[in-house]
Amino acid sequence: MQGRGTFISPFSRPRCVAAAAGKTKLTHPGKAILAGGLAGGIEICITFPTEYVKTQLQLDEKANPPKYRGIGDCVKQTVQGHGVKGLYRGLSSLVYGSIPKSAVRFGVFEFLSNHARDESGRLDSTRGLLCGLGAGILEAIVVVCPMETVKVKFIHDQTSANPKYKGFFHGVREIIKAQGIRGTYQGLTATVLKQGSNQAIRFYVMTSLKNWYKGDDPNRAMNPLVTGGFGAVAGAASVFGNTPLDVIKTRMQGLEAHKYKSTMDCASKILRHEGLAAFYKGTVPRLGRVCLDVAIVFIIYEEVVKVLNVVWKTD
Repeated sequence: MQGRGTFISPFSRPRCVAAAAGKTKLTHPGKAILAGGLAGGIEICITFPTEYVKTQLQLDEKANPPKYRGIGDCVKQTVQGHGVKGLYRGLSSLVYGSIPKSAVRFGVFEFLSNHARDESGRLDSTRGLLCGLGAGILEAIVVVCPMETVKVKFIHDQTSANPKYKGFFHGVREIIKAQGIRGTYQGLTATVLKQGSNQAIRFYVMTSLKNWYKGDDPNRAMNPLVTGGFGAVAGAASVFGNTPLDVIKTRMQGLEAHKYKSTMDCASKILRHEGLAAFYKGTVPRLGRVCLDVAIVFIIYEEVVKVLNVVWKTD
């Protein structure tokens, strides 16, 4: 008789049972779009304050007297000057963008991965990286670049003496009026590099960890805690892998983007005037946000897909 109360860790690698092995059940891209969009919308509402602080610290250049002494001081000054709602300035632009961003990301990834799997339906790590790269590049061009440009301008606008943007649609209208559609596509090269590498790293790590965990049973259910843990690891890997690109992207999309002639010019000026450490400015708040972000998104995505598999038959 087995002892009562035996604890079985959800993180333990399962023993492979030949009878349980089978072909992986593919996720229909339509389900991925719906699940991804819902996951993205919920996640950004939870994690936006950390994104706000990260962006403020990156815009607080060393070339001028620093306005903030750190994360805590940034939060303190923002709350004192604008109230708690100040930490959510620019949220609307991300909510409008996060839903289609995650929808495009997961929809494209599932579409590509469904064609990249082997005969048994298994996706290896290298193909997972390439599918993630493709998903990241497309979401950067279609959604992320214009969304991030508007978000950074909103947040940067708040630091000025006389903020000129009254809301999302007013801000977009003013940006287009002054700079044309091109004004919403500043830093496209940096965004494509950042977002492409971002998703390549994340899906590579997630694919590797999921393959390790599932062993020879590709359809073994994953505990949400496991999914969240793997997502947090993938998020951390992407932060350390491409924070310099995120810093360059933020500078290229700020209100003072006119100072830079190109992505390379921006990178060289940051290095020359601020040093190598400037490329990792905002890493701590970004690390906290991204780990939570990726964990939440993957948990919600996987759980919503499970529900859709019950109510929407695509086999």
